Amino acid sequence: MLTTNGSVFIPFIMTLVGIPGLEPVQCWIGIPFSAMYIIAVIGNSLILSIIKSEKSLHKPMYIFLAMLGGTDIALSTCILPKMLGIFWFNLPEIYFEACLLQMWLIHSFQAIESGVLLAMALDRYVAICYPLRHVTIFSQQLMSRIGTGVTLRAIILTTPSIMLIRCCLKLYRTTIISHSYCEHMALVKLAIEDIRVNKIYGLFVAFAILGFDIIFITLSYVQIFITVFQLPQKEARIKAFNTCIAHICVFLQFYLLAFFSFFTHRFGSHIPPYVHILLSNLYLLVPPFLNPIVYGVKTKQIRDQVLKLLFSKKTS
Repeated sequence: MLTTNGSVFIPFIMTLVGIPGLEPVQCWIGIPFSAMYIIAVIGNSLILSIIKSEKSLHKPMYIFLAMLGGTDIALSTCILPKMLGIFWFNLPEIYFEACLLQMWLIHSFQAIESGVLLAMALDRYVAICYPLRHVTIFSQQLMSRIGTGVTLRAIILTTPSIMLIRCCLKLYRTTIISHSYCEHMALVKLAIEDIRVNKIYGLFVAFAILGFDIIFITLSYVQIFITVFQLPQKEARIKAFNTCIAHICVFLQFYLLAFFSFFTHRFGSHIPPYVHILLSNLYLLVPPFLNPIVYGVKTKQIRDQVLKLLFSKKTS
């Protein structure tokens, strides 16, 4: 690592502050964060195990749910162990390459999760609007293509942002990142070079993934509601609507947190920095924590299997 007039050329090690302004209470903040992580891992692992072992759940809706659970485990694991190392063990240092890797993994898993949520919305759209064609349309081949496409889209769109940092940004004012994980703009703003390209590409990726997905999810559910309200029988309308409640809750918590965090970062200059960082952390930790709870409570098939598993353990 070389220094030039106080600046750092290609840093070897970066330092994560954690939550600036809340350093004295970070150890206590780590307790609810670790609790959310444990619940997220256990809950999503339980859902994955149930879907894998129960053949009646080998359907598109539950396969997408398994993809979501696996993504949630990976996403929360990318951020929390290092964060707790900062909060509890005073281990703020991270290698620059490891910082870029963490950033890439976080953005990639976020993109994959958004793509899976879009696929789940399209699955519900076909199941409710074209029920007789659902099995034909969502074949095993299509499911494999969706999984591959969602993953490739995430990799293709997020990798250039990491390459732009690695190849174009050489001089840094400091090696201290005022964040609890390697957040894209928190790192980019440390560079001395012109960072407009990085900002523009970051906005492009955000719209290309989150913007694109939220538009088509909204259109899918608008058409679903139109179809549901046109059903002649009240029982059929209630049943069709109930199948979508869990999905709607998951969509809202993911995208509302995403856009709230995004807009407070861009336009909330008067808001204290620790509020920005807490919102960013919650955006990454809350969906993995809440998703298995929502699906466990609102999805009858999952709930029945969980109760069956618990009951069988008690009787044995």
